[in-house]
Amino acid sequence: MNIRSSSHAIRRRDYDAVIFDLDGVITRTATLHKIAWKALFDDFLESYGSRHGERQRSFDADSDYRRYIDGKARYDGVASFLASRGIALPYGDPGDGPELETVCGLGNKKNAIYRELLKRLGVEVYPSTVDLIHELRAKKFATAVVSASRNCAELLEAAGLIDLFDARVDGIDLERMRLRGKPEPDSFLEAARRIGVEPARAVVVEDAIAGVEAGRKGGFGCVIGVDRTGHADALKTAGADLVVADLIELSAD
Repeated sequence: MNIRSSSHAIRRRDYDAVIFDLDGVITRTATLHKIAWKALFDDFLESYGSRHGERQRSFDADSDYRRYIDGKARYDGVASFLASRGIALPYGDPGDGPELETVCGLGNKKNAIYRELLKRLGVEVYPSTVDLIHELRAKKFATAVVSASRNCAELLEAAGLIDLFDARVDGIDLERMRLRGKPEPDSFLEAARRIGVEPARAVVVEDAIAGVEAGRKGGFGCVIGVDRTGHADALKTAGADLVVADLIELSAD
């Protein structure tokens, strides 16, 4: 267990539940996502540019990822980034193979790259986050996890964390229930509904700008931003009530 250096308490008298984002908050998989997105887009941009006689700068794994990809459902991220470069592709179908130049095809190719990285490197978690979740549950808070990833359950199982959450809303739910992805609040509101908590009585913990925006739009009682990459100001601008560098700064009271 980490020695907690808590400076901010989540109080039971104020809130009944805490809803966590997955990548970058619970698991250390954000770096793998960035690597996979860069591999996908650098290859695509080089090919697209040569075919259309235009030079395309490579994908920036920091700024491009944060602005157009982070926190969004996979296909939404593809469409958002392509739009930023003035590139229009057919949306396609979720069953498209990775060889097809459609939004879905590129998204599926990215997922294949990501799963190969995950298989090779494994799943790491943030111990301070896991400690906080245990502490919250000991104090009778409900806990839920929200992710745009279709691999959410698989990641939690691999990390041995699946039983720490009363509800999970992931990329499979987004597609099945036709929920809008972040920055819209649909996934967080569905998580709150599943655990029987009013949004005003729940805390959202997010590291993505789009996720913070979703928590604010959903009317949640408190939105906590996790700044692991030096974008605290952007998280505050997006609507975070509090920004921490790591969840060791939080405690359950």
